[in-house]
Amino acid sequence: MSRASFKLGYLALSLSAAFAVPNTVLAQQADVNAESDESMERIVTLGSRVNGRTATESASPIDIISAEQLVNTGATELGKALQMSAPSFNFSSTTISDGSDIIRPATLRGLNPDQVLVLVNGKRRHQQALVNVQETIGKGSAGYDINAIPITAVERVEILRDGAAAQYGSDAIAGVINITLKSSDGGSISAEVGQTYEGDGEVNTVGFNYGVESDNGFFNGTLEYRDRGMTNRASPAEASLIGDWSSPDGEPVVRLHIGDADSENIYAWFNSGYNLGSTTELYAFGGISSRDGGSSGFFRGRGHPRTIETIYPDGFLPKLETEADDQSLAVGIRGDLPNAWLWDASVVYGKNEFGFNSSNSANVSWYYEPHPDGGIYGETPTEAFDGELVFEQTTFNLDFNGTIDIGNELLYLAVGAEMRQDGYEINPGDPVSWAYGRTNDPSVEITTPSGAGAEAGIQGFPGFSPSQAVDATRDSYGVYADAEYYVTPDFLLAGAVRYEDYDIAGDNISGKLSARYDIDSDFSVRGTVATGFRAPGVQQIYYSQVLTNIVDGTLVETGTIANEDEVARQFGINELEEETSESLSLGLIKRFDSGFDLTMDFYQINIDDRIVLSESLTASVGAEFGEILEDNNLGAAQFFTNSVDTKTTGLDIIASYPTELLDGSLNLTAAMSFMNTDVEQVNSVSSLIPGDQIFNDTQVLRLEEGQPSEKATLSGDWTRDAWNVNLAFNYFGAVEGQAFTGVRHEWSGKWLTDLSVGYDFTDNLNVRIGANNLFDTYPDEWGSAGSPFSDAGFKYGWETFPFGVNGGYYYARLNYTF
Repeated sequence: MSRASFKLGYLALSLSAAFAVPNTVLAQQADVNAESDESMERIVTLGSRVNGRTATESASPIDIISAEQLVNTGATELGKALQMSAPSFNFSSTTISDGSDIIRPATLRGLNPDQVLVLVNGKRRHQQALVNVQETIGKGSAGYDINAIPITAVERVEILRDGAAAQYGSDAIAGVINITLKSSDGGSISAEVGQTYEGDGEVNTVGFNYGVESDNGFFNGTLEYRDRGMTNRASPAEASLIGDWSSPDGEPVVRLHIGDADSENIYAWFNSGYNLGSTTELYAFGGISSRDGGSSGFFRGRGHPRTIETIYPDGFLPKLETEADDQSLAVGIRGDLPNAWLWDASVVYGKNEFGFNSSNSANVSWYYEPHPDGGIYGETPTEAFDGELVFEQTTFNLDFNGTIDIGNELLYLAVGAEMRQDGYEINPGDPVSWAYGRTNDPSVEITTPSGAGAEAGIQGFPGFSPSQAVDATRDSYGVYADAEYYVTPDFLLAGAVRYEDYDIAGDNISGKLSARYDIDSDFSVRGTVATGFRAPGVQQIYYSQVLTNIVDGTLVETGTIANEDEVARQFGINELEEETSESLSLGLIKRFDSGFDLTMDFYQINIDDRIVLSESLTASVGAEFGEILEDNNLGAAQFFTNSVDTKTTGLDIIASYPTELLDGSLNLTAAMSFMNTDVEQVNSVSSLIPGDQIFNDTQVLRLEEGQPSEKATLSGDWTRDAWNVNLAFNYFGAVEGQAFTGVRHEWSGKWLTDLSVGYDFTDNLNVRIGANNLFDTYPDEWGSAGSPFSDAGFKYGWETFPFGVNGGYYYARLNYTF
């Protein structure tokens, strides 16, 4: 693949070609009704604003994943089901990473979670309030909470693997994911139970969906409940990190919780439409979700200043209990205009709230604070509300589309405008969660029995203080034009241009032009070149926090400094600007007489001024830097900056072949994704901080090698009468990391096997049993390269887990339709 860089103007010319069959990952399920199957696979709402455009006519590669395919993965979370269905989509597992243990980073084509745009029913969805600030994939970003949408409510998912900022606006650098909600008549009740081979991680899911249709419209509602138990793959601790981790009898004992967090989820969603007349429809959709999670921090052992041995004589493991609440509502009117034009006006509101609560913990400074009558107070709460993050978004859209006669052909034209307001709040926690003693007076000397100074705040996740409280908004507006024109019956040209203006970060114009050429009925070529952008998120502008992080192997108080804060200017950090991108894709599609179909798409994405969260920087940067840290009572600081230029190249290959086997129909599919990201340049944005320190080798390595460079799914789906068997082999390529230890380490690629068998007892009742990761495959063990963390319980590593550390999982599912 070429690594040559290229420069584009605001408008870019592209070559693009349709393919002879739907470009789907697993779009050949034989037991789907033929009529509904054709509608699901062929008619798309993504990538083109031409009504009725089919996937076969699309100018860009689009994966279409049906509800049945999502369910047949055996996954009960939408993000995990997409990871098992779309090779360009990654849903990294995290552990001991605070809120990221509950809202996992979802990425497309190897980029960051906030560089993909998510739509629901074609309308922009709001992002999550949580910012990934720990050493995980997507560090420094706030993407989308994919799991806030229940699988039971989903009709299909369309994934546009093409830069689309000119069509859909900010964030669509990697592509667009459109989640279409169910609108069908009838209902279903489903239940799934499962657990890991180790006997933990129990999952219990119940889903209910019911829809009604009439001449006046439709209503479809979904209720879902899911309870996921924790998993723990920590090994017995042979070494200690914080205090003495040994057991009273001196035998190694498990001190950490490494694996999935507890998660209890409740969903209520709906989709509806009502005909106001023969040419006008009122529509509304949305839902609420509530998720309670439970994860852990680091164990505090005996003899350490952070351990109050009168409360925890054998040490303690701080618990983090999180509450993720999500609400969304879209209301719109659409209808017909003269000359076959259409109009659509809508308002979409979304809100994501993420609350933090600590338990099984303590505020050491609260306990050892001197009492006015002598001695110490000798008491501290062991639980607290740590604070809450809130993201709100309101989006208004007005769109028109139709055709204009040009000679003997029609020009398909769409124009529109968008106004959006993004809001961000940080609500402070209980005083005990963040304060230094009861008065929060740094002049008061509070020491532990060892003579060490007492740390402020509750342990595990210190709370947000009133000084970090935020309630801010940002307004933006955009206008666009989108056109498609058949130069000849075999040659389609398309283009889009979009202007957006933000009251923070300025304005931008992006463009995209496309073409598709059918060489013959069985062979086509396509390609795209475009410019794009992503405005800095309000989360990246306003987020701040003080956490206990590991820096150079030592626990220190690390401040994430809000970009808009004057303290950031003291360190020489500039205000954030938008990211800009230039992308190219070229593809071919071939259909053979045997029924074998092949698509191949190459892409390159150049991004300048990527917004990243810097390394945690200490006084070792320089004397002046150290003085500013000391003035702000910090041991380290990190910042959001436009510091990195990257180039991502990749190749997606999808092949399908239908045949017959043992008097049944067999559909074979191969879907492979090859991706490589290079950090081309690191730019220092501060005279105090060298570029190689503000984003050091550890952070560069995570961007380049933290996600699998190769990902593949090879599957076979066999149906005969009432039987269905699905066998899939999923490959996750090697990943590398060096956070925490500073030692670069590679975890090799692994194949995972999934097998499920379904049987239709009646036309309405289906039972399926299966196993994911059938052969109980785990990542490589970290070994001595991970010392001291591997000695303390991190058997398989920490930083990057493309498929997790749970091992095998088996399940049974029942589905009844009516």
